[in-house]
Amino acid sequence: MIQELKEDNLSQLVSDNNTVVVQYSASWCGNCRIMKPKFKKLATDKEDATFVMVDAEKYPESCKMATVDNLPTFATFKNGVFVNQVQTNKFDILKELVDEVTNN
Repeated sequence: MIQELKEDNLSQLVSDNNTVVVQYSASWCGNCRIMKPKFKKLATDKEDATFVMVDAEKYPESCKMATVDNLPTFATFKNGVFVNQVQTNKFDILKELVDEVTNN
């Protein structure tokens, strides 16, 4: 399942869920639009994780949970703690990041 952040509350989602995968993006970002369907596919494949879309321009506090200096940025959290992140437009690299926290 994939959620789109509607308020600047990513820290609460990370606290409330065991495994969280985040895509930081912006409406003007072409690579973000390219990666969104790939991110959604992983969300359907990895039902044990919570997938979240964060608009990097609207939610600055949520962006502080990772180093978001290029888009798209993907970050993973496990048991409330930041695990890893990548900035990529390649599905294989994103899949490796997600596999690292979902163990399958």
